[in-house]
Amino acid sequence: MTEYCHGFELLNELDFDKGNGLIPAIVQDAQSGQVLMLGYMNKESLQLTIKTKKVTFFSRDRQKLWTKGEESGNFLHVRAITCDCDKDTLLVMARPEGPTCHLGTTSCFNESPLADSTARYLLALKNKQSLT
Repeated sequence: MTEYCHGFELLNELDFDKGNGLIPAIVQDAQSGQVLMLGYMNKESLQLTIKTKKVTFFSRDRQKLWTKGEESGNFLHVRAITCDCDKDTLLVMARPEGPTCHLGTTSCFNESPLADSTARYLLALKNKQSLT
């Protein structure tokens, strides 16, 4: 398929049937490792994501494709896509262009203590401090 897809070579290898044509896609910041959001993809949105290298989902509410950032300009630029062992979930490594969440925050999971832990860990690495 492409050099940045891992764990699958063809879309037909992925299990879209389990989710009635949709597959969950977890988006993670390729640089910081922070989980940014969760969306759903169908085959068409995954094909478009691979073609444009901009994360495109299938909106369950609106029943149509949408590229993250098409209205806000806050695109998610794909760096790698991998699937889990059951081939029914995707992990999309991306470079965010601005805030990911519609609330204007970096991540849709900003309420998680993990987001703060990740930030402190990265800061410690940058400053070469002890991580304890």
